[in-house]
Amino acid sequence: QVQLVESGGGLVQAGGSLRLSCAASGRTFSSYAMGWFRQAPGLEREFVATIRSRSRTYYADSVKGRFTISRDNAKNTVYLQMNSLKPEDTAVYYCASARSDYFAYKDYDYDFWGQGTRVTVSS
Repeated sequence: QVQLVESGGGLVQAGGSLRLSCAASGRTFSSYAMGWFRQAPGLEREFVATIRSRSRTYYADSVKGRFTISRDNAKNTVYLQMNSLKPEDTAVYYCASARSDYFAYKDYDYDFWGQGTRVTVSS
């Protein structure tokens, strides 16, 4: 069974930065795309970013230029560096492991999910 454990969330002022981490176990990490999603209060979960096994990336327009997804296959870890944070970035952020290695930006593209880490951006 795949386990995904996120960390790094917290409270930050607008304009600040946070780095989220997601440690994976249970299958060959390097063979699968990984993604980050987020869910703000009262809203549906939305795609943030995805990275393929060889580090090709794809971002939601709302975070392009501010967020960077990366991965370390030796450490079975995916990261989300978030800069220039805005209050509208406030959400629970989820790490997910895709069903295969491709550009996965829909919920149904992923078969395993972490428990989420909360990010709060104050104005």
